[in-house]
Amino acid sequence: MCTRCESKAHAPSRRLLLQAAGVALTTIAAPSVVLAQSAPPKPENVLSPDQAFDRLMEGNQRYVQGVARRHDFLNEREALTTGQNPYAGILSCADSRIAPEYAFDAGRGDLFVCRVAGNFLNDDGLASFEYAVQILATPLLMVLGHQACGAVDAAVKSVGDGTTLPGHLPALVTALTPAVKAASGQAGNALDNTIKQNVLLNVERLKNATPIVSKFVADGKVRVIGGVYQLDTGKVEILQ
Repeated sequence: MCTRCESKAHAPSRRLLLQAAGVALTTIAAPSVVLAQSAPPKPENVLSPDQAFDRLMEGNQRYVQGVARRHDFLNEREALTTGQNPYAGILSCADSRIAPEYAFDAGRGDLFVCRVAGNFLNDDGLASFEYAVQILATPLLMVLGHQACGAVDAAVKSVGDGTTLPGHLPALVTALTPAVKAASGQAGNALDNTIKQNVLLNVERLKNATPIVSKFVADGKVRVIGGVYQLDTGKVEILQ
């Protein structure tokens, strides 16, 4: 056999190289998936969508009444080093007065929270929730607006006056404009109406987000809801 032929005989084929690369990637990616599916660090978080909703609202009721539980962060910390399995994902406003973990009396590892001023769904937030439902098996997603939202108020005024806000603030106005227009002409307080419309529009967008979230919703594995946090009482009112 010539030297050239001999080198070809011992050289790995392209198919074998691709197969080896695939095995390597699977080995790297698999542990987190297995941990989320077969060995959840918080077994009490393995719930149906309706059970997760009940637990979320029971936590809010305790918060409103001022009887929040004492959370054992020390033991939770050790358990959560192996992974996470939050029972609910929350799309919340970045407002400093809104703290989902407090509002729902939740412990570490319970809530998967994405926050942005105006609590609207962008590509980054959607990708995060796709990760939550597909990899972490999170059964409940909530879009959480709040009373007297400054971002929504700025959008209402900017659209109404035709003014352009400084810096990157126009990006927030653009994202919130559909809610401003949807609430236009409704009876009642314009800001309150727009806050609710913003929640409802983003619930629908999240619920129908293809290809991942919409499939989980259709299969009954994930429920998407909307709520508005009341600053004066701490109560989260669910929107239908």
